[in-house]
Amino acid sequence: FTGSAFGSAAIWQYESLKSRVQTYFEEARADWLDKIRPQKRGDFRKQVNSWWNNLTEGQRTVTGIIAANVFVFCLWRLPGMRRVMFTYFTSDPSSRALCSPMLLSTFSHFSLFHMAANMYVLWSFSSSIVSLLGCEQFIAVYLSAGVISTFVSYVAKMATGKFEPSLGA
Repeated sequence: FTGSAFGSAAIWQYESLKSRVQTYFEEARADWLDKIRPQKRGDFRKQVNSWWNNLTEGQRTVTGIIAANVFVFCLWRLPGMRRVMFTYFTSDPSSRALCSPMLLSTFSHFSLFHMAANMYVLWSFSSSIVSLLGCEQFIAVYLSAGVISTFVSYVAKMATGKFEPSLGA
């Protein structure tokens, strides 16, 4: 999984750079259109765009991860989703589903305080780590760390004989 994550991140990084270069040249040719193009309306949209554009690349990257964590947290609150959540969003070496929970449990939190603390810490160092690695490599590190830590959890559970489901990375 880790090799695939970093390989995909390298391809994504290359394609992203290629796209940015193409966009730069297209924008240079289309600057004259901005003068005749009508301006978009909507104060709320402008505020959201202003907020988004003021974020660092790291904060924009982590915003997606936080949104995924909040979405999964909300799914835990739906009684009809409990069975699916226990099957795919908790890691348990005695479960029928072994591989997908290794990744999906990374986004799973049952306690609001636990999730809020984790997301605050992730937000706080996101700018520096993404500027160092790039957003693509950061996502590969994040996902790989989740899968590897779940694997270590599986090994520890097998060694101790305690087959209890757990959440998170």
